[in-house]
Amino acid sequence: MQLDPRRILIFRTVAREGSVSGGARVLGWTQPAVSQHIRLLEEEVGQALLLRSSTGVTLTEAGERLLRHADGIAGLLGSAEAELASLAEGAGSVTIAAFPSALADFVPRSIAAARLAVPGLTARVIELEPPEAIDAVLAGDADVAVAFEYDELHDDVQLARIELGPDPSRIVLPASHELASGAPVDIASLAGAEWVGGCERCRSHLEALATEAGFAPRIHFETDDFVAAQSFVAATGSVTLLPDMALRVLTRDDVVVAPLSDGSGRTVSLRHRHGAERVPAVLTVLEAMQRLWAEGR
Repeated sequence: MQLDPRRILIFRTVAREGSVSGGARVLGWTQPAVSQHIRLLEEEVGQALLLRSSTGVTLTEAGERLLRHADGIAGLLGSAEAELASLAEGAGSVTIAAFPSALADFVPRSIAAARLAVPGLTARVIELEPPEAIDAVLAGDADVAVAFEYDELHDDVQLARIELGPDPSRIVLPASHELASGAPVDIASLAGAEWVGGCERCRSHLEALATEAGFAPRIHFETDDFVAAQSFVAATGSVTLLPDMALRVLTRDDVVVAPLSDGSGRTVSLRHRHGAERVPAVLTVLEAMQRLWAEGR
């Protein structure tokens, strides 16, 4: 026996209305069409479900039992419709993979903006550097990667890319340093300094800038933590190169931040699988991030 769910719901409407004509009126169908579906359903179950009379219909025992199941089916479909309608409005769950300085401020505020627009949206975040974040999206473990690239290093992957904009590099100096005026600094003037190296990608950028300026940086300390990097600068007299995004979150009082004279830096972008923007919750997050960046983060 294989029951047609649509006919079960038609049967439910007739049973609740108490007549075939009443069911037809609610469904917006003709009475003969409704009667035919009831007849076919009775053939499927192999027995009568309704007893017809001039005053309406009466359910048989089989009809009473089927009605209980029909009510359950209608309830489940109603719940499914409500959930899908909520998802269509942008609610749902989104997993975001992002690097530490983005997670320190930009990503939380983007999620807050997305949830303000769609209160039912939920978000999970994973702290990953760009290569690992992109891998997570490719593997389906994340929906959106917040990533960055330098001019000398690009991620050539088969993902959709939304460029947010530049995130300039800044020189961080001890407050007592002779160049600590806040004026733009030529990196060549720091050829003899001790350096604090950051993440692998940021360290590669520092080395590329230094090579172009004619020296190899003496990296004495290494840390991925942008707060710890400033602490090393303040305590040891070393210098470091940090992105503006990290310094907007926190800058120690005993260091001085100066722009690079060449204005170099990284470009921040969003990566997602092609077609993911058609998922309302993902689109809500992407739009919130683009809007926040355009407003100056």
